[in-house]
Amino acid sequence: METLSFGTNQRGEKASLYTLENSRHTVIKLSDHGATLVSVLIPDKDGVVRDVVLGYDDAAEYDSHTCYFGATIGRNGNRIDKAQMMIDGKLCKIPANENENNLHSGPNGFDRVVWEVKEQTGNSITFYHLSTEEEQGFPGNLKVEVTYTLTDEDAVEISYRGEADKTTVMNFTNHSYFNLGGHDSGSAMNQKLQILAESYNPVRDSKSIPTGEIAPVEGTPMDFRTMKPIGQDIEADFEQLKHTGGRSGTWKSPRKLL
Repeated sequence: METLSFGTNQRGEKASLYTLENSRHTVIKLSDHGATLVSVLIPDKDGVVRDVVLGYDDAAEYDSHTCYFGATIGRNGNRIDKAQMMIDGKLCKIPANENENNLHSGPNGFDRVVWEVKEQTGNSITFYHLSTEEEQGFPGNLKVEVTYTLTDEDAVEISYRGEADKTTVMNFTNHSYFNLGGHDSGSAMNQKLQILAESYNPVRDSKSIPTGEIAPVEGTPMDFRTMKPIGQDIEADFEQLKHTGGRSGTWKSPRKLL
């Protein structure tokens, strides 16, 4: 496994970049800054290698932006209404960082942490972090691990494990943005997508807080059970798209070295 310097973050902490490669010469690059998936370098049908995820060239650039490219999100992914919740009968208040809500665990989320490398092999790496009560405001001290594995079938597998000493929130995810044409190829709206989901969670307004309803996708633009272009229905006259801005803008591809 190749290990390179990935610069320093805005707190002056050194970060590293790790490279995994499988038997088919597909490569993924990961950083301990945010336990982040930085690159996925994979050949297309013509054998041309393209990087199909968005990212930046060093840790400082990740710290300078708020789009969470490729990062591990936690303790909680998504939004918490009014940045507070009841846990074991007690009101838990955490920092608000998007309007009055908490998004992706606030300003001290896992995406800002330099993780320890606990274990590594030629095709996998495990990052570890001890998240204290004081770090984000959630109850308890949490030991958390995320493992990335690159299989010989070109799958990128991500698994999470957490152990806390109090009842707390554990809702982790990865925040990669994919463009199968390559990270610098422009819009992905004509690429085809299939999601085998029969339902979705509506949000109540533009602040994207879920209503709690589990709504069927059938008959809505949210139905991707049959493969279709991502942008096929994105301009449809549909309340949920109006709330969240289905086409919220065109991402400008960040400069990124291969």
